[in-house]
Amino acid sequence: MIYTDTRDSSVKVDFKTAVMGGMNSATGGLYIPTSFPKLDREFLEKDPAPSFRDIAFKMAKPYCEGEISDDDLNAIIQDAYPFNPKVVPLDNNSYVLELFHGPTCAFKDFGARFMARVMSYFNRSEATPLHILVATSGDTGSAVGSAFHNVPGLDVTILYPEGKVSELQEKQLSTFTGNVRALKVKGTFDDCQKLVKTAFVDNDLRGKLRLSSANSINIARLLPQSFYYMFSALSVKNRVAIDVKNKNQAIIMVVPSGNFGNLTSGLIAREMGAPIDGFVAATNTNRTIPDWIATGDYNARPSVETYANAMDVGAPSNYERIKAMYSLDQVRELFGSYWLDNDGIKSAVQECYRNTGYIIDPHGAIGYKAWDDIKSGAMEALKNGTKNDYTKPGLTPNLPVWADKIINKEASGVILETASPAKFGSTVTDAIGRQPPMPDRLEAVLRLEDRAIPMNNNYEEFKAWLLANLQ
Repeated sequence: MIYTDTRDSSVKVDFKTAVMGGMNSATGGLYIPTSFPKLDREFLEKDPAPSFRDIAFKMAKPYCEGEISDDDLNAIIQDAYPFNPKVVPLDNNSYVLELFHGPTCAFKDFGARFMARVMSYFNRSEATPLHILVATSGDTGSAVGSAFHNVPGLDVTILYPEGKVSELQEKQLSTFTGNVRALKVKGTFDDCQKLVKTAFVDNDLRGKLRLSSANSINIARLLPQSFYYMFSALSVKNRVAIDVKNKNQAIIMVVPSGNFGNLTSGLIAREMGAPIDGFVAATNTNRTIPDWIATGDYNARPSVETYANAMDVGAPSNYERIKAMYSLDQVRELFGSYWLDNDGIKSAVQECYRNTGYIIDPHGAIGYKAWDDIKSGAMEALKNGTKNDYTKPGLTPNLPVWADKIINKEASGVILETASPAKFGSTVTDAIGRQPPMPDRLEAVLRLEDRAIPMNNNYEEFKAWLLANLQ
């Protein structure tokens, strides 16, 4: 497989180069495959649907063929995934895709664990460690730290915005030892991300340290997240034939979105043949992409703090990949977009619990509310001429091609629940009047010692620290 660059289509590199470089330091662009191979029809139409690990192997193989043998790829997948995603029905046309059953209770375990093992595989012949720099607005850092901890040949530095992640999230970030450490930056996630991106295009720094990324900047994070879209779409496709007795039911993925890596992974799965008819980009007040879809103007902006903090991203990196894959008109045909403010987020957690008994986290709650509104009349009102104000919470005013499927009750929604609600215990408790269950692996983290290193939002200071502390 050949990979190109979102900013220079003449760039052609192999999988190893794309993974180990993270992004193209010459242009600042992100790597993307030049094509998306389709899985064969026989595999896609299996009933029951293939297992998650079988899907992972089948999807990953064409992207690393000739660079990772089948036996080694299978070993990487088996080691990365001792857990599975789970599809849970809310009602007969609504499902939750639970992605929090990995070690850090967040969806990013799926991408980070695969990526860590691929990087370690490619780094075997190197004499020096590969230094991973990662900015996080919440869950990415802990997933990466866990995935890379004690993995040979790899060293990880995590940047997170001080005071802007939940208490439990910070514990997951600040308590690593050995080859993983965290810097708490006086600033926002966007500031953290800018420090990392600046490091990647700093030729002086790259001449002294081998650097790569572990955000959804890195294609090795993005590709494995496509596995669970394929898994859930095939599973739901088989279920709806029984649940609603319609083999032609449209499947809409409702995706809580911040940096838009997760949704881009869904696009990859769809390109490979997943039976996905459309997507809902569900965001918080950081609504850069919904505004772009509504107006045609992309305006990155400073991020705003919300209860759904892992999505507090004002300048989403994967806008570049979406734009490289599709025109704006194609995006508008494929996407619905929806956003909520803080009051709406808390109300959505409450409504989900009251209406279904399901305890959902603040990110998934935006997805729940988006789908509930869309199937309960918001899409039909839009089709009938209601001119929604894109600057107000709710469904933004573009009409996707699957709108009639919603109106005719011929669509089922899959809401991605990206993290355990226990990671946002205070917000969830305020909303529903009870604490969400605490997984044992999260409770254990609370007893660990904080080790985070303070860092100002200053690139030269950050660079000096890297050169002084990394070898």
